[in-house]
Amino acid sequence: MAKSFLADKDICIVAYGETKIERRGGRSAYEIAAEVAEQLYKKTKLGPSDVDGVTFCVPLSECSNPFWSGYATEYLGISARWLQTSDIGGASAIGNVARAAMAIKSGLCETVMIMGADAPSTQWRAYYGSYRNEFWDPVGVQGPPGAFGLLMNRYEHQYGLDFTGLGALAVAQRNGAIKNKNAYEKLRQKITVDDYINSRQVSSPLRLLDSVMWCDGGNGLMMMKTSRAKKLGLTDRIYPISYDEISNFDCANQTADITKTGHSITGPSALKQAKLKPKDVDMFHPYDDFLFAVMLKTEQCGFAKEGQGSQFLRDTDLGPKGDLPLNTGGGQISCGQPGLAGGGVNLVEAVRQLMGDGGRRQVPNARNALVTGIGVIPYGRNWGSANAMVLVN
Repeated sequence: MAKSFLADKDICIVAYGETKIERRGGRSAYEIAAEVAEQLYKKTKLGPSDVDGVTFCVPLSECSNPFWSGYATEYLGISARWLQTSDIGGASAIGNVARAAMAIKSGLCETVMIMGADAPSTQWRAYYGSYRNEFWDPVGVQGPPGAFGLLMNRYEHQYGLDFTGLGALAVAQRNGAIKNKNAYEKLRQKITVDDYINSRQVSSPLRLLDSVMWCDGGNGLMMMKTSRAKKLGLTDRIYPISYDEISNFDCANQTADITKTGHSITGPSALKQAKLKPKDVDMFHPYDDFLFAVMLKTEQCGFAKEGQGSQFLRDTDLGPKGDLPLNTGGGQISCGQPGLAGGGVNLVEAVRQLMGDGGRRQVPNARNALVTGIGVIPYGRNWGSANAMVLVN
């Protein structure tokens, strides 16, 4: 395997920002982005004139705007020499960290703001085309919940599924959200495994407490060369040291096993590049649109054996001081999903922990984190984009 382009730790993250997650908050993605940017400037003592690169996810609330990145950077007062808008859904956050690192290394820019901001519960402007209109809508498959119900049914048929394990995961993430002031307030309520089991089914066997809720919110990072960070006296430095990405895993196979995902490639690859094994990982921050997605990634990233993910979750302490701290801030399921900025919820929590800012949910002696992303749910197979990144302090 080729050496990771991030292995030399010459690129670093120097600050993070995150807004409170709200439901129908009434603000636009522009206003949310401005709040994130303000936090980043305050932490770094930089300003708009110091930033010459910006990355964005595609906001569901601005999908109809073909000039989103240009308008947004103008709103933020930034004259950018390099812009990147990524449309790989929840994989965009860590994907943009990798893309920003390449842009900085190539000399296109010096200081990059990784921005995620969306307000889909206030203003929905997305239109899903392709197979959804032709194959999903006519038969009543209601988007990702319907697709994940089918995925779960197939997995249960092949391997069996212990729902108490998914319930244990739901409880662990909710415990993190209770200690997270940025989580959506109505979700900061304690739940039990019985609450999970007894929650109503949305798309059998998918339950309400398996699922994310669309919300409004934003998150972001500031990145630059390590040498520049040292000159500026920025001592909080987190290093992305490995990355892998795949879209349309096994797409040429018309009868693919839908329980297999691209994370079976990218998870092990990111760990190998970082010279880590699953047992060496201090924290796991997987993209969590549905609990079942997290469960599959515990298997395919190497923490659990194939077909035993639910038992692994049932028998493993997932809390900050446990065997495998997982989505310690609550993840998207217990914080709310700020649209397609959702991947930044998991990423920012990993950075926060590695900087030692976890407060009551701090993972002791955290040295590294594995973070993953998911983008789009295709027809008749598993998720379309799968990426993984290892961060170290």
